[in-house]
Amino acid sequence: QVQLVESGGGLVQAGGSLRLSCAASGRTFRRYAMGWFRQAPGKEREFVAALSWSGRSTYYAGSVKGRFTISGDNAKNTVWLQMNSLKPEDTAVYYCASEKSPLTEPGRRAYEYDYWGQGTQVTVSS
Repeated sequence: QVQLVESGGGLVQAGGSLRLSCAASGRTFRRYAMGWFRQAPGKEREFVAALSWSGRSTYYAGSVKGRFTISGDNAKNTVWLQMNSLKPEDTAVYYCASEKSPLTEPGRRAYEYDYWGQGTQVTVSS
């Protein structure tokens, strides 16, 4: 059974930082790219960042580039999202997800991912 479990969300003031974690089990995750998405109330789920299956490449949405950093440790089956200089518009539920296809570069669309965590709430106050 594949499981993704996020943690690390919370309430932070604008300009602050949070580090999200995603612990994975039930799959050989070193073969799959991993991504972070977020969904704010009334909005569609949007791509935030992704890490290639090799761990050598990272991808970011323009709105978070330079502020967020995705990283991973295959030995621990864990992916992190370090979020700095947070803004109120970063407020959302954040989800980690595993790419459908092994050994491919990560996509930026939700349908390209088949396993999802339960989400963790991030709230940034102004």
